[in-house]
Amino acid sequence: MSSTPAPHSARSADVVNDQIRDLWARTGGQLTAEDRAQYEALVTEWATAIGEGAVQRA
Repeated sequence: MSSTPAPHSARSADVVNDQIRDLWARTGGQLTAEDRAQYEALVTEWATAIGEGAVQRA
């Protein structure tokens, strides 16, 4: 079993969500390969931040 800690987001879910919305608005919903890679990274960061928020509220 790995002892590597799970990665965490230094930014809040709200901040990352704003960036996701901005990306979609900026591209008009038509993502290039580069945009898609950025989108996937942002969604992963957002999901991590959401999970951390749930732990902090518990």
